[in-house]
Order: sequence, then structure tokens, then C-alpha cells
Amino acid sequence: MAKVAKRMAKAWDGLDREKLYTVSEAVAELKARSAVKFDETIEVSMNLGVDPRHADQMVRGVVSLPHGTGKTMRVAVFARGPKAEEATAAGADVVGAEDLMEDIQKGNMDFDRVIATPDMMAVVGRLGKVLGPKGLMPNPKLGTVTMDVKAAVEAAKAGQVEYRVEKAGIIHGGVGKASFGEEQIIENAVSFINAVIKAKPSGAKGTYVKRVAMSSSMGPGLKIDVATLEA
Repeated sequence: MAKVAKRMAKAWDGLDREKLYTVSEAVAELKARSAVKFDETIEVSMNLGVDPRHADQMVRGVVSLPHGTGKTMRVAVFARGPKAEEATAAGADVVGAEDLMEDIQKGNMDFDRVIATPDMMAVVGRLGKVLGPKGLMPNPKLGTVTMDVKAAVEAAKAGQVEYRVEKAGIIHGGVGKASFGEEQIIENAVSFINAVIKAKPSGAKGTYVKRVAMSSSMGPGLKIDVATLEA
């Protein structure tokens, strides 16, 4: 049997691993048991009844959390002329065209989100093998290929979270920091969960939301009662 670290054993002390919690109960427990020296991320994980290998069962989208993520988002924008100036004014961290493409090809990727104007996709397309595997490729369905650069940058900076189902049917995303107030984390978590539920694809059959859990970076993972989410 694997040895359980003292810190993790302490985090689980008094908790029932099989209990189903409401979101508010889970948030209270995770905040109370945060005992590390950094501000932990609170995360929601959802096991969905989909097979993302089929196009009509893919679950992907973005959601703007009401209280942000607590993380500083670095945004790169592919644009020229007035749109490049608009991106800079909106707070983009990196703005460019072919020069930005060359930097990325050299391995300079100090950003968390990539936005592009439609006319720049011929340039961005050359980076598919670099940006694609990291989930950074701009996509019009996610609002990251747009002429409204200002709104896209501001949304990313304000705490917009992108989610995408993995091969095993799992979606996860950070919904705040342990330093947030309980209500802030709860509202963020509910917004994230509701967005995923509303994104149910046409090809999904049977039970869509199978299991949900909440955890902190270094804390326990608590099972959420799916019935309370539906209610």
C-alpha cells in the first residue's frame, strides 16, 4: 500500500471519502483545510458521458467567471495596424504579426491565451503544431478569432476560463483561489458547472454529468452530489 504523506493524511482527517457534498459544503471544507504557504487554486472536475473522438460529442467552450480566477492572464494578440494598437490599449501583453510568429517558433511562449484577427489566421495557421497541442490555437467558436480585439482581451484578462473535454470524458478548470471568499468561489464554481451543462452536445446519450469533484492544489478531492447541481 502506498504511504500517505502526513500533510495529505491531515487534510483528509475527519472527512468521509465517500460522502457526497454540495458545492458550498465542499468549498467550506477545502478553504478550512488549506495549510500550505501559497494561495491554492480551487478546481472543479467533471466526468461526462461523452466520447470526444466523435465530433458530435465534443464539449468545448469558454465561461467568464463572475469573480475572476485569481490568476494573472498573459495574452498574445496577432493583429496589424489599428487593431494592434487596440490590443495594446486593451492590455494585451504581446502584440505582433510575422514577428510574433517567429518568436513563437523560437520557443518564446510566455502567454496563456492567443487572440487573432481573421486576416491574421494565414500567419497563425503556420503555428498549428506548436499552439494546437497546448490548446492555444485561436478559434472563432471560442471568441479568440475576432475583429473585436478589445472585448476579447478584456474578457481574457477579467477571468474567462476555457474548457475542453479530454479523451476520458473529463473536463476540469480552476474556479478561484483559496484566499477568495466562500461565496465568490461558490458563484464561480456554479458558473463553470452550468456552462459545461449547457454545452451538452447533440450526440451525448444517457447520463451527461456522471461525476463531479472539487479539490484544491494540495488538498483532498471531494465528491459533489450531482443531484444538487440539477436542482
